[in-house]
Amino acid sequence: MIKYLTRRSLAAATALLSVAALSASPAAAQGRAYPNQPIRVIVPFSAGTSDTVARLVGQQMSQTLGQPLVVESRPGAGGNIGSEACARATPDGYTICLGTISSHAINPSIFTRMPYDNLRDFAPITQLASQPNALAVTNDLPARNVQELITLLRSKPGQFNYGSSGVGTSIHLAGALFSQLTGAEMEHVPYRGSGQIMTALLTGELPLAFDNFSSAWPFAREGKIRVLGVGSLQRSPTAPDVPTIAETVPGFESLSWHGFFAPAGTPPEIVARLNKEAVAALQSETVAARFRELGITPVGNTPDEFRAFVASETQRWGEVARKANIRVE
Repeated sequence: MIKYLTRRSLAAATALLSVAALSASPAAAQGRAYPNQPIRVIVPFSAGTSDTVARLVGQQMSQTLGQPLVVESRPGAGGNIGSEACARATPDGYTICLGTISSHAINPSIFTRMPYDNLRDFAPITQLASQPNALAVTNDLPARNVQELITLLRSKPGQFNYGSSGVGTSIHLAGALFSQLTGAEMEHVPYRGSGQIMTALLTGELPLAFDNFSSAWPFAREGKIRVLGVGSLQRSPTAPDVPTIAETVPGFESLSWHGFFAPAGTPPEIVARLNKEAVAALQSETVAARFRELGITPVGNTPDEFRAFVASETQRWGEVARKANIRVE
């Protein structure tokens, strides 16, 4: 029978009890301390709108979380490489990723083999933003509006090329949807990003293209190209004189969107904390003002709302891809 504990024994016993208490509820303990180290944000695309959105929101969140959000670029395979790295990361809240309409809605329908399940392998945090895709043409193209363009394309089926930022991107599928709804046949030419698309338009290499509004509008504003329509159902506040494509083509809607995801299994209290801080960041004037300049609309919904949105987008664009027979081996 032990009658006495030395000071050292007592300290050791106390430490063991503390460890046992923490081990009994790791999620709760982590949630109370979270975050106590930098948070990695994987962006599965090269520099562009996705990177800009992640950095803008991440920098604002860092101020309230007290830890930096460090953006890590992991491009490749249409966003699959970086997204897989996120899905396979430890679900402790210290690795999240930026997902887009491509990586988390379109890819499951066009890639023969997917390294992750876009719905099962992630814990949605919040949709950060959306922006319309834009239909842009060279100044030399005789069509001055969407209807004139449709008439021109129908008169010469398959004789006009349209550019996109790659096979299976939202830009590519915007063109496919446009053809499906109008019967206007076009040949798709994939480029590597918005920079190449704009260069091709400016040089006359391409007669028309679909691209993110934020990429096309600066050139249109300077009179170097023309934007005939935007893919949102409402006109953009940034360019209220530009009609929506849906005003001519009912049912046409094409938006690019971005959101934060954590690996599946991330504790709900951590997801809730990240959601709270991300929504607050989107409501800050710092982020809102920059978004307005780019023609991007902040969103900031709940994890459940974002999950339902991703599921609906997966179904919608999957149907467009199947009709257009778009596949990536």
